[in-house]
Amino acid sequence: MFKYCILYFFLIFVSFLEAQNIKTIQLRPLQENNFSAIVPLGTVLELSFDDLEADSREYQYKVEHMTHDWQKSRLLSSQYIDGFDQNYINNVTNSFNTFQSYSHYEVKIPNVNTVITKSGNYLLSVLDAYDEVVFTRRFVLYENLATIGVSVARSRNTKTVNTQQTIQFSVNHPNIQINNPGLEINVAIIKNNNWNETITDLQPTFFKPNQLLYTYTNKTNFWGDNEYLNFDSKIIRNKSLNIVKITKDDVFNHYIYPYEYNEFLEYTYNPDINGQFVIRTLEGNDNDNDTEADYALMHFTLQVDEMFKEKEVYVYGAYNDFSISNKNRMYFNPNTNAYNASILLKQGFYNYTYATIGTDGLVNTHQINGSFFETENEYTVITYYKPFGSLYDRVIGVGTGFFNQNR
Repeated sequence: MFKYCILYFFLIFVSFLEAQNIKTIQLRPLQENNFSAIVPLGTVLELSFDDLEADSREYQYKVEHMTHDWQKSRLLSSQYIDGFDQNYINNVTNSFNTFQSYSHYEVKIPNVNTVITKSGNYLLSVLDAYDEVVFTRRFVLYENLATIGVSVARSRNTKTVNTQQTIQFSVNHPNIQINNPGLEINVAIIKNNNWNETITDLQPTFFKPNQLLYTYTNKTNFWGDNEYLNFDSKIIRNKSLNIVKITKDDVFNHYIYPYEYNEFLEYTYNPDINGQFVIRTLEGNDNDNDTEADYALMHFTLQVDEMFKEKEVYVYGAYNDFSISNKNRMYFNPNTNAYNASILLKQGFYNYTYATIGTDGLVNTHQINGSFFETENEYTVITYYKPFGSLYDRVIGVGTGFFNQNR
């Protein structure tokens, strides 16, 4: 029994090390500059990631159908997949001419072994040789059976008129008979493709023939936040956008221009890609960003007058799926009155911001950078349909909307 316990904890430790070495996870359509994994049924998504161990390990992917609220659905895998729901990732290439060695993995879904036949929410897991989950990503496949009209406007609440945005939308369903919208329809509003910023559990406010209206004035409010900060590390040896200093150790160190906290900050338009990132290098021989882009240790600095009380600070963005962990936490240096973090990232153009977490455990993305109604954000509305007697939530339509300052 003791021997089996040792083996069990060893496997957990190995899986933890593997998760630590996995970098640059992307799940995107093949179209350039399309960052959303919410796509029509039949669209090809590509999963890619790097393993810094660079020893060509065996990884598998697993696809699971989920309910509208991300619980495991009642469908058997054979009911939503032609082929296999779990298979090996065979496309593996090693980095070329980089200081940081890594193996690059990628797989396209659907493929000849895995063809998804149903719309809905899906959880994509990557498993190691011990069938332990290394990481997961969400994606959504939808049918174009309903038209979703989305409107984004300045908050109508006088208390948040300058800091929040209101989302209103309609579900137009001339070809679908909905008998009981309160039970058959579920919706989710997602901000900037970040599943940590969603609003669900909404009922229609008005009913029209073949149309459902959601015209809330407070319940569908999001913080506007601010435009994302950015840097570009496409040149590993020389300074690029917002890189002020470069040094060389085992890998290159890139020091990002320090950000100064200002509680009286006013809104200034700055085009961004809503927290996303693009891998690219200008120094490869074969113009292959996947295997010729190097890794650099990116050094973030947040200048403050004093340490935030009962608050932790994090570097926040899609580079790690908008997650919070010790790997992206910043630490306060009383000698310089600054928060600092060092994160190993692959060469490219990155959006990021600073987030805080207080004793309530909630992520706050506007305490440091402010929140403004003018901020350009992308909102996606997903509409789920599960009629009486059905086994699963279909996604019958998806709509997107952006804030328009002229409204």
